[in-house]
Formats: sequence, structure tokens, C-alpha cells
Amino acid sequence: MNTKMKTLQILIALLFSGILAAQTITGKVSDNIDVIPFANVILKDGTQKIVAGTTTTDEGTFELKTVKGTYTLEISFLGYQMLSKTIIVDKNINLGILILKENAQALDEIVVKTEKRVIERKIDRFVFNVAKSIAAVGGNGVDVLRVAPGIQMQNNTLSILGKGATQVMINGRLSPLAGDELMSFLSGFSASDIIKIEVITNPPAKYDAAGNGGLINIILKKGIQDSWRNATTVSYNQNRYNFTTLNNNFFYNKGKFSLSTSINATKGALENLEGIAIEYPNNFWEIDLIGKMGRDQFSGRFLIDYAISDKTTFGVQYLGNQTNPNINSMTTSTIFDSNNNLERSLQNEADNHRDSQNHSVNFHIISKLDDSGKNISFDADYFTFNSNNTLDFNTEQFNNSGVSQGISSAALNIANQKIDNFSTQIDLDYPIEKVNLSYGVKASFTNSVSDVLYFDTLSGNPILDPNRSNAFEYKENVLAAYFSGNTKLNDKLTMQFGLRFEDTKTTGINAEINTENKNNYSKLFPSLYFSYAKNDNNNFNFAYGKRINRPNFRDLNPFRFYINDNSYSVGNPFLQPSFSDNFEVSHLYKNNLSTSFSLNITNDGYSVVFNTDAQNQDQIVTRENYFKTYRYTFTESFSYNKVSWFKSQNSVNLLGYVTKFTKDIGTNPKNGLQLYVTSNNTFSLSENTKLQVNSWYSSQHNRGLFSMGEMVDLSFALQHQFKNNIKMSLSFNDVLNTASLRDYVSSVNGIPQNYSQNESSRNFRISLSYDFGNKKVNVKNRGFSNDDEQRRSN
Repeated sequence: MNTKMKTLQILIALLFSGILAAQTITGKVSDNIDVIPFANVILKDGTQKIVAGTTTTDEGTFELKTVKGTYTLEISFLGYQMLSKTIIVDKNINLGILILKENAQALDEIVVKTEKRVIERKIDRFVFNVAKSIAAVGGNGVDVLRVAPGIQMQNNTLSILGKGATQVMINGRLSPLAGDELMSFLSGFSASDIIKIEVITNPPAKYDAAGNGGLINIILKKGIQDSWRNATTVSYNQNRYNFTTLNNNFFYNKGKFSLSTSINATKGALENLEGIAIEYPNNFWEIDLIGKMGRDQFSGRFLIDYAISDKTTFGVQYLGNQTNPNINSMTTSTIFDSNNNLERSLQNEADNHRDSQNHSVNFHIISKLDDSGKNISFDADYFTFNSNNTLDFNTEQFNNSGVSQGISSAALNIANQKIDNFSTQIDLDYPIEKVNLSYGVKASFTNSVSDVLYFDTLSGNPILDPNRSNAFEYKENVLAAYFSGNTKLNDKLTMQFGLRFEDTKTTGINAEINTENKNNYSKLFPSLYFSYAKNDNNNFNFAYGKRINRPNFRDLNPFRFYINDNSYSVGNPFLQPSFSDNFEVSHLYKNNLSTSFSLNITNDGYSVVFNTDAQNQDQIVTRENYFKTYRYTFTESFSYNKVSWFKSQNSVNLLGYVTKFTKDIGTNPKNGLQLYVTSNNTFSLSENTKLQVNSWYSSQHNRGLFSMGEMVDLSFALQHQFKNNIKMSLSFNDVLNTASLRDYVSSVNGIPQNYSQNESSRNFRISLSYDFGNKKVNVKNRGFSNDDEQRRSN
């Protein structure tokens, strides 16, 4: 009995000592471009017996528990070489980021039959896997964004539903461009190089705090060492006019050296139709514009990386873009009296020449400090932007009988702008026990110089009008620092947190009136995320983040740029940045049904205001800080993939807008609800042929200063894969011609305005793409530390 008792005591002691001595091993699995979910992670002892095992989460993280000792850690995933690592466990350890290399032979010989989910949910974003959508095949980056769930694109402005205008990142780094320049850049590279799009409604602290509307992150396809690839795509787009796009990408990656280059060119034009109806107290104006917009564009990029050692890589990247979107337009203004009788009409003929160039150079060094995941990176960037905008117009008057009364006005309006920015930043990844931490600092210095010259050409000779000419200089310096971290609180609950500090100093100098405006402010931007995996079928998420939205440099420019004799746009040097608080709660069921509710609160919001001068009957576009807004969004998304020949992704979104005006602008806010429904469906007609039917619907709704009319889109795409890596796609976009902006109504000072625009929404595209070489290349896109400053140059 005593012997049995002693044996039992020894067993109990060993059991409890083992439990008490259990150590935790954590880490993250990646492939240099993105994390790898569902990778197998096993731990073997000295006899090669498996003592623990798990799979990585959606964020690529894992956690194992074992007693002290020496072990072999093995990580494997289909298509990648197995990673084997000997570790000594004498305390809780964090292995940091563990990189898997792709297995070229395995990828060549294995056909993966399983399908990746179209939509994936992560702790701070959701992911759209572009490879599942054929509507963008043969197209470009803009075509991909048009079919991405939760993203709207109107008037060359991208927005996340319920968030407003957003920014674009390439492989985790902010794009340098916005507006027309961004659209031109995105249309310049092939959609086939995009593997997925991440929609980040509440960006983490690592990213610049700028942008109330969240972030859209475009992830390019990845590859392996010792490989090369060339991809060429030719697309022809037909609307009333036509344009052709040629894209060529070349990638080379061998040993310590890697090279990535791209050249993109577009030639041709598209039709732009605009209309506006204005109800003045004593008469009514109908204004119609018919324009031919040039799409001439050329861009290029190269990235060279060289591994100085096993731990340090040095690289340089250049990105250049030149656009010449020249516009020839005819604007007809028909004026009726209060009894709807024709009073007179005006014809404005305009020739608008635009020439913009930007050049970006990035130098970067990335160094791995140890094997636990600690690494440091340094970036230095220079960016320059030059824009020349020349508008030559004349206005001819006609009486109510259509008889010409002669040229009433003629002018030459020239606007120039030059922006220079230098930016540098340092980032440090520093995982510690149970927490993966990151730190960073950034400094950005911007100088913008612009001028406008207005010449009256009615006499036939240009005469400078000093009252309509001006010069403006703007300087902005931003210093920033951040820290962020993520940790697993228990087996089901994960937390991510961050805090960013930004100190901003601005100076604006108006040469005409010799005034100087200064603005200095310092702000903290916190972010917090929780992810709770209740079981295999249910995942809950919470996110909060604070953001800032700084005005574009042109919005701060105080002088007038005339569109015609009766219309001009004027900036506001006194514009202040707006700030937003963003909350979101979501639930994911069986990775197919997603439910979310979000709230966006924007303070000191600024936007354009369409004013009219009733006495002179001028149309004036101004910018003001004038509102506080609440945006509520409820979203239900559902994926269907039960049969092999049919895949469907659908969403129903209900959005609520509540706006309070903080300044008297001559009207009251419009509040209301919007229904937005999307459906993307793919039919496999054969092994090599697929048909896609995409549609979306936006109801009539009120929002702040404006109300917006109903819009419907129905588009088709057909793709066929030939032998020898040749692929053809046909796209029929907006076949009903009902997806363009219409009934965009505002009323200021009792004068209603109704605006519409259609930039060749209905069109046909045919594309041919051809790839050769080794397709498993390592695609890289470094990004720039001054990307936000470049974005605001447009």
C-alpha cells in the first residue's frame, strides 16, 4: 500500500510539474507577400514523435504548448517547401514571422481542386479574391475595382460603402496618386497580376492616419526565386469613341537579385456627357456638355532589390506617369423665361489641354535583426508633380430665333502647379512574449507652388486680367510616430491595438493679397480590434479607429479656374482637416454568410458647394467646412458555391445618412436611406470557357447637401482560355446605360440645380493576354513613404 501510494504521489507530481512547466510557442507564417492561413504546424521531439500540432489562423498565426526541451518545428502547406527548424524551449518564445518558399516542382505537377473562398474575413479587413472573378480578366486595375464587393466608383472617385472617398494601397503601401491620375495609373497595369483586394474599413496605426474613408489594398501575385516571367495584354475599348491599351510586365528573380519592370500605354478617347438644370428666380437654364476626352497616357515602373547579406536587402524603385487627357467640348446653354418661352441660348466651345507628370524615387533598406521576427526597415522618398492646364474658350450668343448675336466672351485660362515632397520613415517589428509589436516614425516635408493666368482674348490679342490671376504657395510638414501590437488573449479571442501620433504644421501664402495663413495641430489616432472565434462556424469581430482627412492641395488654392464665362471653381486656403471615428461589429457564419453594422462619425467635414449668383447668373464651385455627418451601414453578404458550374457572391446594404450643418450655406441638410444591392455570378460553360453576369442597384437617396437618383448596372463578361497561355475576354459593361450619375440635386439660396454625368459608362471591351516564361515569379511593389502627400497632389 505504501509503495502504491508513493507511486501515485510521484505520478501526480510529474503530472502537475508538467502542467506547470508547459511553455508556449507562437509565431506567424507568411510567404513574403501575405500570411498563409491553414498551414500545418507540428512539433516533434528527439525521437521524431509528434508532441503537438495545430493549423494557422486566418491571420497566419499559431500557438503550441509543450514542456521544456529541444524540438523540431515543421511547417507545411500545399505548393510550398516544408520549413524545418530546431528550437530550444526553456521559456515562452515567439518565433516571429516564418517565411515559406514556394515549391516550383509541386506547383507544376499538382492541380489544386479545392476552391479558395471569394470573400474572406480578417480581424481588420475583408478580402476579395480576384482570381474568382472573370469580369476583370483582360481588363485593368480599374475594371477589378468596379466588380469588387463593397466598393463604389463614380466620377473617378473610389469609395467604400458607408465610408466615403477612400485611398488605394499597392502591396500594403499607399498609392501616390488620386483622382484622374490614380485612375490612369490603375488602368495602366493588367488585372491578371492582381491576386486579391483587401478592403480595410478601419486601418491599423501603422498606416498614415489620412483618409476618412478607409483603405483599399491591392495585392499583386507572388512567386518564387530563380524564375522569370513576361506578361503582355492588349485591350480595345469601344464606346462612341475608342481607345487601346498595351500593358507589358517583366519580372526576374534569381539569387540575391530581383528586377520588376512595367510599361503601360493608352491611346484614344472616350465620350463625356454632362448636363445641369438651374432654376433661377426669373428664368430656367438647361446646360448640356458634349466632350471628347483624350485617354493618352504613358507610365512606367521599375524595382531593383539586392540582398547585401542573408539578413539585409537594399533596393530602389522608380515610378513615372505622364497623362494628356485633352478635352474638346461644346456646351450649349438654353435659357427659358418663367413661362417656359425661349429667351436666348449660348454656345461655349472649349479646348482644354492638360499635361501632368509625376516622378517618384524610393530608396529602402530592410534588415532582419534575429530569427525571432525582429526586423527594421528604412525608406527615403522624393516625389515631384507638375501640372499644366490650359483652357481656351469662347462663348457665342443666339437670340430666341437662333440668330447669332456674335462672340460675347473669349478667354485663355492657364493654371500651373508644381509639388515637391521629401519623406522618410523607419519601421521596427519587435515581437515579444505573447505580443507582436511594431513601432515606427515618419517625417514628411511638402512644398506646393501654383499660379493662374487669365487672358481676355475677345479682341483677338491676349490681354492679362490681373484681377483673375494669382499665385499661391503652400508648405506642409508632418511628423508622425506609432506603435501597434496583436496578441491572442485565449484560444478564441484575439486582440489588435495601436496608437498613432501626428504633428502637422502648414503655411499658405496668397500673393495677390499678400496674406499668410498658418495652421498647427497635433492629434492622436487610436485603433482597436477584437476577433472572437466562438466555434468553427461563428466568428465575431469588433473594430474602432480614428482618422483624419486633409484637403487636397488644389482645394486650398484660393484663385478661380474658369470652366467657361459663366462657371468657375475656386479653392479655399482656410479649409481645415476633418476627423472621423469609425466603429464596426461583424459576424461571419460558415465563411459564407457575413453580417456587419458600422457607424462613421465625421466632424468638421468639408466638401464642394455649388453656388449660383442669381443676379449675374454665374455657377460657382466652392469648398467649405460646413457639416457633421453620421453614416450607418448594415450589410448582409452571402456566397454560394455548392455546385462546380455556378458561383455567386451577393450583398444587400442599407445605408443611413444623418447630416448636421455647422455653417449657414443657404440651405438645410438632406437626410435619408439608401439601398445598395450587388450580385456577381460566374457560370462555367466548359473547362476553358466561363460567363460572368454582374449587377448592382442603388436606390434614390438623400445625403447631406445632395440627393442622388436611382442607378442600375447590368454587365456581362465571357472568357476563353486557349492553348499556349493565350486568353481572350469579352466584356459588355452597363448594357442598359443606367449606371451613370443622374439627378444629382442640390439647392442653395433657393436655387435648385440638377446635375448628371455619363463618362461612357456603356462600353464594349475585347482583350487578349499572353504569358510566357516561368509564371511563378516574385512580384514586388515597394511603395513610397510619402504616398499620402502624392495622393493629395490631384
